[in-house]
Amino acid sequence: MAAGTPRTGAPHPGAAQHAGAGEPAEPVAAAPAHPAGAGPGGVVPVPYAAPAARPGVGRGVVVLLVLVALLTGLLLGGLGARAVFGVGEARAGALPASSGGDVDRAPDSVAGIAKTVLPSTVYIETTAGGQRASGTGMILREDGYVVTNNHVVQAAADGGGRVVVVFADGTQAEADIVGRTAEYDVAVLKVDRAGLAPLVLADSDTVAVGDPVVAVGAPLGLQGTVTTGIISALNRPVRAGGPGASTFINAIQTDAAINPGNSGGPLVDAAGQVVGINTAIAQASGSSQATGSIGLGFAIPANQVRRTAEQLIADGRATYPVIGVALDTRYTGEGVQVLTDNQGGQPAVTPGGPGDAAGIKPGDVILSIDGRPVTDPDELIVAIRSRAPGDTVELKVRRGGQERTVSVVLGEEESD
Repeated sequence: MAAGTPRTGAPHPGAAQHAGAGEPAEPVAAAPAHPAGAGPGGVVPVPYAAPAARPGVGRGVVVLLVLVALLTGLLLGGLGARAVFGVGEARAGALPASSGGDVDRAPDSVAGIAKTVLPSTVYIETTAGGQRASGTGMILREDGYVVTNNHVVQAAADGGGRVVVVFADGTQAEADIVGRTAEYDVAVLKVDRAGLAPLVLADSDTVAVGDPVVAVGAPLGLQGTVTTGIISALNRPVRAGGPGASTFINAIQTDAAINPGNSGGPLVDAAGQVVGINTAIAQASGSSQATGSIGLGFAIPANQVRRTAEQLIADGRATYPVIGVALDTRYTGEGVQVLTDNQGGQPAVTPGGPGDAAGIKPGDVILSIDGRPVTDPDELIVAIRSRAPGDTVELKVRRGGQERTVSVVLGEEESD
């Protein structure tokens, strides 16, 4: 018991309600009020008086009455005990026993989803240059293909390191990097295993804000961790990585707890299908490094994962769509502005590119893409990157106070 806490029978207001280990319970005696005239120690002195004489009763009668009373008491006591406790039943104060029944966990409950997803979620360890790192991945195909984030394996890929996949049953296998792309932060690995249980990639275009989701991974190296939340936003423009290898994600935002080590793990819906792979978390302003979940996590949509992974498996490389214009990051007006002139050898509008073919000129302001307003260069970039090369998008463009809509057939560039 903490010093200064009154030792009373009732909890002290504001004090913790749990007992210390091994601390005995303290009996409480109710002290009678001291009547007026009480003597020392609170005892009221009462004069002793001898009892008055009563008519006598024979000794034999007294003994008989005592025996009858004792037998009656024993009989009634036994019957009372049987009525209260029953034969063989636990005595008062015993802990209630478990019914032992199985808990019915529905397939779409969090426990049911975890049971389905955990066996197909893997832990990834990389070693490069004496440094070790870890992340998460998921089984993509039964013949040994695993998908994760590029930044999980980047150090090993650049430094000729080692990548090991640890499965849910504790077994592990060395993995080869089939292909990776920094632009989408996706990497595909291959292990020499067959008969694996892949997870299903959902159609991420059908998800809605408020849908329940479950994030599975190995935050801080703690394998098999499950957290829950909802989809809290869609089409969130997220840029990660450095200037030389920036990743642009038209991300799914979730409040499910995501921490370092969750990268590459699945974000699944109530049907246990993957709506995205977890890749980034927001940081509080001024933080120089990841501080853990603050309820703002981001996942690469499943449709993007599918498209990029299929490219990487097919030929080890991925491509991304472009419109062939350079945007002015200094512009602060409505929409986003194309550079007014060439800068650093980069043309404002690539000659013969998709934007040029659609009639976009230097200095034009792009107001929306497919009816969705854009107010920041990153918004337009991630909206473009979420499409596929060859897709057609509608851009609303303003020039000299006049607005018009142009159709742009997206070009293609190969990822680094």
